[in-house]
Amino acid sequence: MLVPVAGILLFFLWNFLHGSVEPIAVLQSAIPKKQKPAAAAPRRADIVLILDDVGFDRQPLAPAMAIDPNVNFAVLPNSRNAHAVASALHARGFEVLCHLPMEPEGYPAVSPGDGAVLTTMSDAEIARATRANIGSVPFARGVNNHMGSRATADRRVMTSVLGALPEGMYFIDSKTTGNSVAGALAHSMRVKTASRSVFLDDVQSEGEIRRQLASLAQAAEEHGVAVGIGHMHPATIKVLGDAAPSLRARGVRFVRASAVVD
Repeated sequence: MLVPVAGILLFFLWNFLHGSVEPIAVLQSAIPKKQKPAAAAPRRADIVLILDDVGFDRQPLAPAMAIDPNVNFAVLPNSRNAHAVASALHARGFEVLCHLPMEPEGYPAVSPGDGAVLTTMSDAEIARATRANIGSVPFARGVNNHMGSRATADRRVMTSVLGALPEGMYFIDSKTTGNSVAGALAHSMRVKTASRSVFLDDVQSEGEIRRQLASLAQAAEEHGVAVGIGHMHPATIKVLGDAAPSLRARGVRFVRASAVVD
């Protein structure tokens, strides 16, 4: 080891004495220059990312929060940890929604869980159920439906649900049925609203989730904004975490639901 080092030192010393090389300049030229940070891509589109069914044990909450500060979390009011998780998310600056359980097609064989809004309820019962569910999710800025393919297609039911929302609260139509009247009715009732564009993880495989995420990004770029809904599945969170930096690099930004509803 000493022979090569001594040779290098003698080389610099000989060149220095003969005035042909400045050793310090040579050494500095070997140090990589500090790179300028890459310029942010021009903003091309916005994605509202909503993660549903939040509030149960053993969910990948920490990696979900690491995806982006503007991820929206929809907490199920009838989940075990609804109150604690909603409070923790709010404390960390995330936007929280109440994931309102509503009657699906196939009920009661297919169940949205306790406290759900049902089509057999009276208007007053629907309003009470809606308020009770919202009250179970502290700091909720808005509501989106959990299941609800039958309830969201029922104009009477949705009129009662939307009428029970606290002032200023928005409603995101998860569009679990093509027959939903929720979005149009919300507009007519002057409740701020938006509708789901893409479900990310109906098929829980990383490859399919990546394909759905690509569809969501394309929809956002075509329309300016798109709403994507996923769930707290490990595969979903992994794909989103891996893809988020490249989406931001191409000018696609994650935004809060409250920023796009109208």
